[in-house]
Amino acid sequence: MSGRFLDTNVLVYLASADRRKADIAERLLAEGGTVSVQVLNELANVARRRMGLGWEETAELLAAVRAFVAVEPLTVETHELGLALAERHGLPVYDAMIVAAGLVAGCDTLLSEDMQHGFVVARQMRVVNPFAA
Repeated sequence: MSGRFLDTNVLVYLASADRRKADIAERLLAEGGTVSVQVLNELANVARRRMGLGWEETAELLAAVRAFVAVEPLTVETHELGLALAERHGLPVYDAMIVAAGLVAGCDTLLSEDMQHGFVVARQMRVVNPFAA
């Protein structure tokens, strides 16, 4: 099992005024990895509501992200695993779905600023905060 799964919060920094975080996010995206359809949906929501991007700009952002990453589809298997992870680890449901998608995709690292740095899920995937100093 190897590979990196990028959480939505990492991708949001692509458009950040914080140059350090924006540069890190850009480098991570350029290195590739995996995201889920959920991550793309969340990014679209943030682009529209918080960043104020129009539909065309949002589509361009999503296309740019998809050019560098594999996209893990949402399936019933992912949904069921996510619910089990939420229950077992006390994770919020949407975070658990991201973890589940990463596990289903065979990733061993989840790049996320929102989850506990160093947390290991199912003895298979470690959460890494790429912005930690």
